[in-house]
Amino acid sequence: MTAVPGQAVEPGERGATHIADRVVAKIAARAAREALPAVPEDGLPPHATVTVHRDTARVRVSLELDYPTDIGARCREVRRQVAERVEALAGMEVPEVTVHVERLHSPQSREAAQGRTR
Repeated sequence: MTAVPGQAVEPGERGATHIADRVVAKIAARAAREALPAVPEDGLPPHATVTVHRDTARVRVSLELDYPTDIGARCREVRRQVAERVEALAGMEVPEVTVHVERLHSPQSREAAQGRTR
């Protein structure tokens, strides 16, 4: 069957689009960076792992935060931003975003780390 200009093409005739898990993970990691005010000094930027099943993505974001901070508020903002950006850019539903805080960076820990490297 050939497409006629101006006529809708049947879904089965359109083909399919597959977005790799690693691409969705990059979108999620970038969204997490956007949600945070800054990456802590000597900290690693957020990274994400994703499991995609059809049009649904389950995301796990690992990040480091400055201390003191409102950890709950930061995690909520990361979850919201990641879900919105993955849905907007990849067209996937995101029913779950798990945020794993790997490390807190305090001024004292930075001073101690600098003392060890001298």
